[in-house]
Amino acid sequence: MTTIDAEQTKRWRLILGAAAEDKLADAGGAAGAGARLDEESLLMDEALAAIYDGTTGGADGSGAGAGAAGGGAKTAGLGASAPKLAKWLGDVRSFFPSDIVSVIQADAVHRKGLTKLLFEPELLAKVKPDIGMVATLMSLRGQIPERTKETARTLVREVVDEIVRRLAQELTCAVTGSLNKRRHSPLPSLTGLDWDKTIRSNLKNYDVERRLLIPEKVYFFDRARKSKEWTVILDIDQSGSMANSVIYASIAGSIFASMPALETRVVAFDTEVVDLSEACANDPVDLLFGIQLGGGTDINKSVAYCESFVTEPRKTLFLLISDLYEGGNRTEMIRRLRDLHESGVRTMCLLALSDDGAPAYDEEVARRLAQYGIPCFGCSPDKLPELIEGALKGMDLVQLADRVKQAKS
Repeated sequence: MTTIDAEQTKRWRLILGAAAEDKLADAGGAAGAGARLDEESLLMDEALAAIYDGTTGGADGSGAGAGAAGGGAKTAGLGASAPKLAKWLGDVRSFFPSDIVSVIQADAVHRKGLTKLLFEPELLAKVKPDIGMVATLMSLRGQIPERTKETARTLVREVVDEIVRRLAQELTCAVTGSLNKRRHSPLPSLTGLDWDKTIRSNLKNYDVERRLLIPEKVYFFDRARKSKEWTVILDIDQSGSMANSVIYASIAGSIFASMPALETRVVAFDTEVVDLSEACANDPVDLLFGIQLGGGTDINKSVAYCESFVTEPRKTLFLLISDLYEGGNRTEMIRRLRDLHESGVRTMCLLALSDDGAPAYDEEVARRLAQYGIPCFGCSPDKLPELIEGALKGMDLVQLADRVKQAKS
């Protein structure tokens, strides 16, 4: 047996838990030895056993996990002790990569009911900030005690700032790049050179003998833009299944709101409609805490509300971020979206705006909207700048959606 086999045995021991230790050890040789964990692996095993062994904990995290070593001689439950929870959080962050930490933390809350992680400032401060934990805080915002709210805002702020760093520059470049190429400027700039117009306007000056184009006049794009050239409307489904999409869409709305060329409207809905446009122009953290995840869904009501913001249809981009499961009038909702599209509004449905791909969605509604020329697809945040730029440049939306989907796959 090789060292690799022993390492594989250790991994299986960590996956299956203490109950499998004796059977794995019976393999004999180096492989069997791999079932007996060293001190560091035992600590890792305890951290996993606290969440994944076959016991249940109460809402405060009480209840012990199965033994992490010695065939169950030790218990690995977190109990209700804040020091034990703090140590567990530290162990998890020490032993596992950041993406795995996010999964384990989420499972601690949802599988073991460890809401104490979110309700004690000293514990919440040790939680790894990630978009999943922000979604959990948003869903529980009405239950978070006063003593924890500032810590919760700090965690949310860290995640928001990271997403803004990731998206802001590319979104800004996408918008300015699509809107700047309209008028021409006498000021020379190589990056702003309009090659097409310069060549077409100077074809008469082509020197056949030297095979050179000698331009009399060179054209450059004007970098100046007028205020509020386009209206961008983000209509966001805040049902629980759309949590990550809500966060990304809200932060994107805040970035759009900072651009003078755009009139930005951000609307969130369940069975009621909430206009968050003013909040998105200020602080995206305030915007997120103004959203309540969960509840029913009335897409038709939200689209009807958003219609009032359309003053120049051909200068309006409408993004519906929803899985299209309609709890209101589905026929009326489809008609409203079709009418927006036919009036000239650039209309798209993002079934997801997240790194996870499209969730379950109403395929029949998506198919009917697609028949009217309204593309329905999932989009990762990193592809959003390309999508926005193409839409503002007047690209065919169906072709644009196909290009974004192909790039994602």
